[in-house]
Amino acid sequence: MTDSTDDVYVENISNSSHGKIIHSEALDYVASVIGWIYFSAWTLSFYPQVISNWRRKSVVGLSFDFVLFNITGFVAYSCFNVGFYWIPAVRDEYFKDHEDGVSPVQINDVIFALHAVLITLVVVWQCFVYERGGQKVTVWSKLFLLLVFLYVLISLILTLAHEMTWLTFLYNFSYIKLVVTCLKYTPQAVLNFKRKSTVGWSIGNVLLDFIGGWLSILQMFLLAYNGDDWESIFGNVTKFGLGVVTIIFDSIFIIQHYILYRGKEPYESLTGTEIPYETLKGTEIQIDPLKTKDIFPSLVPKDGKDPPSLQSGQSGL
Repeated sequence: MTDSTDDVYVENISNSSHGKIIHSEALDYVASVIGWIYFSAWTLSFYPQVISNWRRKSVVGLSFDFVLFNITGFVAYSCFNVGFYWIPAVRDEYFKDHEDGVSPVQINDVIFALHAVLITLVVVWQCFVYERGGQKVTVWSKLFLLLVFLYVLISLILTLAHEMTWLTFLYNFSYIKLVVTCLKYTPQAVLNFKRKSTVGWSIGNVLLDFIGGWLSILQMFLLAYNGDDWESIFGNVTKFGLGVVTIIFDSIFIIQHYILYRGKEPYESLTGTEIPYETLKGTEIQIDPLKTKDIFPSLVPKDGKDPPSLQSGQSGL
């Protein structure tokens, strides 16, 4: 004779697009809504930076290393999501080891990744056409990109030689994305520190990214609980890792913007070279009388005498 509680347990099991449901269909619906909210937050997070670059006609303050890491990471993430979601053989291989598991990749993950590649390409284009202030990609970032290419090439060769499964091959792309995410924010944080300013780095991007990170992790835990499949969280270690790393670095950027460098803008000379405000503070600035008339006509005395040296307080610095 079967225990009545077991009957109830079996009757409460159903399926959804996320996988098996044990506890509540309503909770599955909530997880779906949260998924689309964080998808929207992360999707919209790309636009403040693009709009800021367009308005300023400048990418000064935006780390080129960050941009390179970004496009590399999202291309890798797209390969993982597209392959996992649309290639039946890969999904079948995954569910052999997770028979009652939850699919770690949802359609909103696929759309987000592809959209991210397109918008990041727009930022790359902006870096070529707008004022860049002498910024360039460092040698270390180029070397990292080369290592990523070699890693993918070796993985592909091993897969074609049947030494590695296609599922493992796709997981390698997810690992690339995770490593890139751990690295990509560092150049931007360092650039903000050196300039003592976050001008050029959109805080709107950071805030939306921060919200998306929290909601992404929340959705994973809800699905794992509702499907009684806690292994699914680590079945998509990239998604979980992305959320955690995003929250950590976005917290750093929020502190930089609202506390450390609040209201501070780097001094931009007429040549486009940036000099941090703190560097100029208290420094005597000498003005060449012969050039004053052309550069600062309002400062030339009416009596024609040579203008005195201006102190930082007098010059408005």
